[in-house]
Amino acid sequence: MTRIVLVHGAFAGAWCWEPALAGIKAGGHQPEPIDLPGAGEDRTPVEEVSLDAYAARICETLAAGEPAVLAGQSMGGMAITQAAARCPERVLALVYVAAFLPAEGQSLGELVSYPEAAEDQVQANLIVEGDPPVGRLTPDGHRIAMLGCCTPEQVVWATARLGPQPVAPFAGQVTVPEANREAFEALPRAYILCSRDRAIPPAMQRRMLEERGCDQVIEIAADHWPWVSRTQEFNRALNRIVASVATSPRRE
Repeated sequence: MTRIVLVHGAFAGAWCWEPALAGIKAGGHQPEPIDLPGAGEDRTPVEEVSLDAYAARICETLAAGEPAVLAGQSMGGMAITQAAARCPERVLALVYVAAFLPAEGQSLGELVSYPEAAEDQVQANLIVEGDPPVGRLTPDGHRIAMLGCCTPEQVVWATARLGPQPVAPFAGQVTVPEANREAFEALPRAYILCSRDRAIPPAMQRRMLEERGCDQVIEIAADHWPWVSRTQEFNRALNRIVASVATSPRRE
C-alpha cells in the first residue's frame, strides 16, 4: 500500500479531494489529503502564509509516516516541488495534476506570465484586496476557470466551500538546497494533463512539460478539477501512475 499525500490548489482545502478518496483506496493506496496553511480548516494567519510555509507543512506531514508519493494540483504543484526540495528522502515520487511545474528559481507569478497562459481564467476573474493581499474569484469565476466539466450539483458543492487565497505564495521562488540537489532531481515525476482546463491552459501545461519534463504523462479530457468532473478516469490515471512511478528507479 502506497501512501499518497494529496495537496490542493488555490482557494481549496483537503476537502476538495473527497470524490476521489474511495477510488484511490480501492486501488490499494492510502490517500492523505492535507490543508495547506491558511486553507480549509487551517487557521494560520494570512501574514504567515507563504510558499515556504506550504513546504514546511508538507514535510511535517511526510515526517509523520512512511515515505509517500506527493500529488499536487494547480498551485499545489509549486508546494510539492518546494517540499520535495526540502525533504527528498521522504518522497517516493511527484505527481502533478493540472499543476504548475516549476524549475528552480521560478515562481507561480513568473509562470502565469508566459504567453501560453494568456487565456487563464483564474487571472481573468481574480479580485485581489487587503493588506496582506488576498485573492477571491468573481461569483461565477470558479465555474468558468476550474469547474467547466462539472455537473451543476458538483459546481454547487465546490463553490460553497471554496474560499479566499493569500497572494504571497504566488511570489515564492523554488529553491533547492545544494545538499539535497542530487536526491531532489532524481525523484520520479509524472503529470496528469487536462485538455479542457481553463485555469492552466493545455498549451501552458505542455510548455512546462517541455521545459521541465516528466517521466510519464497521462492526458484527460477534463477541466481543472478532474477528480470531481472525471472521477473514475482520474482515479485510473493516478493509480496507474503510482503503481509505476513509485516503484521506478530514481532518475540518473
